[in-house]
Amino acid sequence: MFVRRRWTALATTGILITAALSHPGPGVAAPAAPAITLAPTETALVRVRLADETQLARLVAAGADLANRPRSRDGHPVADLVLTGRQLADLTRQGASALQVVQRADDGARRLAESTRAAQARTRAGLRAADGTDTLQFLQAYWWTTGGRTFLQAQVATTATDDPDVEITVSWRTADGATGSFPLYRFEDSGEYQYHYALPQPVPGRPVQFTATSSLGGTSRPVTPARWPDATPPPQPAGYQKDFIDAYLTPVDIRARIARLGRQYRDLVDVIDLPNRTQGYRRTAATYLGDPAVAALVVESVRFGDQGMNGVQARTVDPGRASRPLTVRYRDRVLTVSLATDAAGKVTSSTDDVAAAINARQGSRFRAIVEDGSAGLPMPVAGPVRLDDGLQGTEVPTRPWTVQALRIGKHRDGSRVGVLAYSQEHAREWATPLVTLEFAERLLANARTDAATRQLLEQVDVFVIPTVNPDGANYSFHDYNLQRKNLVNHCTGTARDPRYRTTWGVDVNRNYTVGSLFDGYVGASANCLSGNYAGTAELSEAESRNVIDLARAHPNIRFAMNVHSYGGYFMWPPGAYRADGRVTLPRPSIDESTLFLASARRIVGAIATERGTVTWPSQTGPVADVLYSAAGNSADQLYYELGIFAWDFEVGNDRWNEATGQWEGVGFQPPFDEAHSESQEYAGGLVELVRVARDHAAGTR
Repeated sequence: MFVRRRWTALATTGILITAALSHPGPGVAAPAAPAITLAPTETALVRVRLADETQLARLVAAGADLANRPRSRDGHPVADLVLTGRQLADLTRQGASALQVVQRADDGARRLAESTRAAQARTRAGLRAADGTDTLQFLQAYWWTTGGRTFLQAQVATTATDDPDVEITVSWRTADGATGSFPLYRFEDSGEYQYHYALPQPVPGRPVQFTATSSLGGTSRPVTPARWPDATPPPQPAGYQKDFIDAYLTPVDIRARIARLGRQYRDLVDVIDLPNRTQGYRRTAATYLGDPAVAALVVESVRFGDQGMNGVQARTVDPGRASRPLTVRYRDRVLTVSLATDAAGKVTSSTDDVAAAINARQGSRFRAIVEDGSAGLPMPVAGPVRLDDGLQGTEVPTRPWTVQALRIGKHRDGSRVGVLAYSQEHAREWATPLVTLEFAERLLANARTDAATRQLLEQVDVFVIPTVNPDGANYSFHDYNLQRKNLVNHCTGTARDPRYRTTWGVDVNRNYTVGSLFDGYVGASANCLSGNYAGTAELSEAESRNVIDLARAHPNIRFAMNVHSYGGYFMWPPGAYRADGRVTLPRPSIDESTLFLASARRIVGAIATERGTVTWPSQTGPVADVLYSAAGNSADQLYYELGIFAWDFEVGNDRWNEATGQWEGVGFQPPFDEAHSESQEYAGGLVELVRVARDHAAGTR
């Protein structure tokens, strides 16, 4: 029997779900997984085998932080989830099991320190037919070699699209006569059948023939699988300079690196200050007044904590006399609430009374919110307690941040075709600015010593934004490693409770104007606590406006790459669809689709030259097809509104574990050696993108 899989219509929830889970290779028995537990309050990114699709649907509906698009193993959904120990324990009691701790919440901080120590050490050391059968069609049939291992991958579509029980098997034959087979699994998206697929399968040699059969009796015609990506960049010359990255880089480090490059390569670089300053690494100061376990308010400053509000005290007092009114005063940095009493001198003020009084009488300085569960309860005598913004990065500037871009080229006047590479829209994706900065330094350093690089910079105008979201990145480095969004808190009411501090912010890559949540597209949320919160309006955030303003100000930009992590994807528009009928944004023309794919194969080939990493063909294509619907993403606005050929990387490809026969995820903040390798291979991909732009401008493909 083949394993039956059927995905439910997850995309309609607006929760974004990414990709990278595994199946055992043929003949390989997966070993028993060790018991994986977390401390109750510990947070980690965990690969979890769920009990069934109903459990997955409940998680999605509840707004769970799913890092990857769920795949299936042995008939069970498998997903990467950001969980606390309590949440993992709850899931385990409900029949789930943890397969891998991809990353613990504090791994990023430890790996940052490890990378810094290593850098210092290096410095010191220098449809169904009438007869009952269906028709099958291969959508993909590819093979490749990486790390001495040959892999194959196939996607097959059946005409029996409405039959959830159709089972499809692919049989393969290699050049030396070896044969084998593997099952494919049904994939639905937003309730619409797409195809049957499987993760890459290891085979003993180069496959020369694929055939698909179905449980309904359908058989495909034999096909010859194609080599993937079957593209190789020109060889690097002797003495080609690379490897300019030796540690994770915080936004403060990146700012210093940009300044140094601007000084070092004055003839080739302009440093551009983007027009929209971000909020900065700061938040309002807040505290609990009372006991949240009994009755309490959240008292929050109107101004940011660094604007003189950190350390302000708040207290409630019993006036000690009968028949006293409720009063509020602020003097000498102390907010004092004197509670009302009755004729017997008993305190009569409720939590609602106190919150209303603070907001009415000191609303220019403070806002008070009744803590969830405390409404209408007697207000206790409490305090004094100190307000604090909760931020831990003492060396990070708190003022609004000017995001910077590098403009690289010999002719920085708009006369040459422009390429934009930008990264770290999502704060926790630490490896992504390493890619864009390595790319920038390769171009600049080799322009002095390599004729081919020098010629590229004569022909192309390159723009690089290493960190689009510096505030969120600072928070990720210093406070909460798994922060995805920026630091702007649009929440109201009880959602401003400090216990939600790690879920505030806007997802910058859901805040753009084309195919957005506000237009009715799937893949973003109106819930301010969601990881995919789209903001209050399109382009409400400085971070997203900076990307678009840069592109609008330089109309010679015709190519763009948005660098994300993790999972190993190479994607382009359309990136979003409406849920009913899964109607995507308009598809590119035939010619433009050809350009997108042909360029992708070139760039994927260039990435593979570094250490053999191959981005899977099943993860190469339009965002809405190979990943999920991402309403309001930047690539869609660049392409549909500004006519820019816009792609997305997801660096950090799954790694094949030969011992277990599994593909394993690497996470947002992998050990630095892995992040370093990602920077080297994907920087090579960006260099190839520059060549693609050059060739297109010259009329060659």
